[in-house]
Amino acid sequence: MDLTKKAKEELEERLEKIENFIAKKGLGSTYLQKAQKTQRDINLLLALGGVLTIAGLVLWMKVRNDEE
Repeated sequence: MDLTKKAKEELEERLEKIENFIAKKGLGSTYLQKAQKTQRDINLLLALGGVLTIAGLVLWMKVRNDEE
């Protein structure tokens, strides 16, 4: 039973290595890298936008409370 589990884990590890190699060196690898970079940049922009929105709301609420 343990041997089967170990063999399965080893096969999954090898398959993941092959998939990573294909992603880095295979057809469309440059497109994949550009897409990953674009997705990272979009995620950073969304996070920054969220932080700025929350900060703006807090500042607006503070100014509004100071006026009253």
